[in-house]
Parts: sequence; C-alpha cells; structure tokens
Amino acid sequence: MVIKMDFHVLTLFPEMVSQGLNTSITGRAIDKGLISLNTVNIRDFSKDKHQRVDDYPYGGGAGMVIQAEPVYESYTYLINQINKKYDNKPDIKNKQTRVIYVTPQGPVFNQSMAQELSKEEDLIFLCGHYEGIDERVLEMIVTDYISIGDYVLTGGELPAMVMIDAIARLIPGVLNNDTSSEFESLHDNLLEYPQYTRPEVFQGRRVPEILLSGHHAKIEKWRREQAIQRTLNRRPDLLPEANLTPKEREYLRQLQQ
Repeated sequence: MVIKMDFHVLTLFPEMVSQGLNTSITGRAIDKGLISLNTVNIRDFSKDKHQRVDDYPYGGGAGMVIQAEPVYESYTYLINQINKKYDNKPDIKNKQTRVIYVTPQGPVFNQSMAQELSKEEDLIFLCGHYEGIDERVLEMIVTDYISIGDYVLTGGELPAMVMIDAIARLIPGVLNNDTSSEFESLHDNLLEYPQYTRPEVFQGRRVPEILLSGHHAKIEKWRREQAIQRTLNRRPDLLPEANLTPKEREYLRQLQQ
C-alpha cells in the first residue's frame, strides 16, 4: 500500500497546475507530506532563444505541434530526479515510471483507474497544447493515454489536475476520515446516496425519518437502496458492473419493472 505518492507534471503552464492543486484537500495533503507535486516547465528545455517549443506540422494543416526534443529532454531530466530518490532501492529504481498523456484519444478516466494508479510510487502527467505533441516522443515515453471525456480542451493541465485530485483522495490520510473515499460516489459502481444535515426541517422539507432513527442497519439498507435507485435514474450505464448482493439485485429488478 502506497503511503506517499509523488505527482510530476510536464507542462507549459506550471503555475496553473501548482496554484490549482495547492488548495483544499490536495493542498493540505501536500503540507502534511502525504503527497508531493513537482511541476516541470517544458519551455526550460527549449534550445530556442525565445523558448519556443512548437513548430508547423509536416504535411500542412492548421495549428502548431509541440516539438519532440524539449519534451524528451524535460522527461529525461525528471526521470533522473526520480531515480535519485531510489538509489538505495534498486527494485523501485529499475521500475518504469508510468507516464500519462492526457488526450481525448485515450479511454475515459474512472474510479477504478484512480484506484489502480493510486498504488504507484510516482506518476508523470504529460500535458499537451496546440494541435498536440510530435508522435515520435509520445511513442518513446508514454505508457498510458487517458481522457477525462469526449470533448476538447485548450490543454492537458485541467485533465491532469482532475486525475491527480481523484487519485490523491485514495492515499491513506489524505481525507480527514479515512473511510470517506470508500462510501462516496462510484463506490461499488453506484452513485452516492442523498445526504442531509441540520436543520431537520428546511422550508417544509424534512429529513427522512429513517436517518433520525438511530438504527444503523436500517439506515445502511436505506442508503444502499437510495444509491441503487439514484444510479438507475441518473447513470443506468453503471449498473451492469455494480457490486450488488442477491437481495439488492432483486430490489433493482423491482425498480426496473
């Protein structure tokens, strides 16, 4: 089980990533040393006096393409940094660090991916811009192509931040309540049940009586049924992979009928 994770981001806009993640839960996790965030500016590895990293695409076409060399040089610099941490741990040092290229061409990120990636010691996120990155360097360094949805954004920084946030929540100690991540949306491939807090009555709407009963078994049963019902209504595509008991599957069949 990973007790600390180091996130590394290869980007043209390091301030955007660091400012976005040094707040709230991820910011507190960084302060506590539970995770770390290392941003590397690809422009720093440009040999152009103006730090240009893009050029026109071969074959013509609109837009510009990020050149292979500054990406590869920034990656090499980062890998050397990572390897220095593990001088006394050759088994980890010789392991290839996963490099995630955030692109709409990859499979869509989900909670099971977050759980898998949370087991890594280090993760590198490569953020593209313009019309993309020279394919040759992608073939050389990328291990995973991952999207956050079927739409196009200006760059890879926002998707990288989304994935880092989702993964960081699964590191022990990051959430104040270590069990929180086990019972929120998409646990068992179900949406989260409805939540309520004080006051007991708000503009004529009451908190469901079962939640005031103090009967924990009945509350848990009600919450599971609400999660199943909500998933059926809002995200039925999740249900084929949902982890349900035989009684819960019967409840689902009744709802569907």
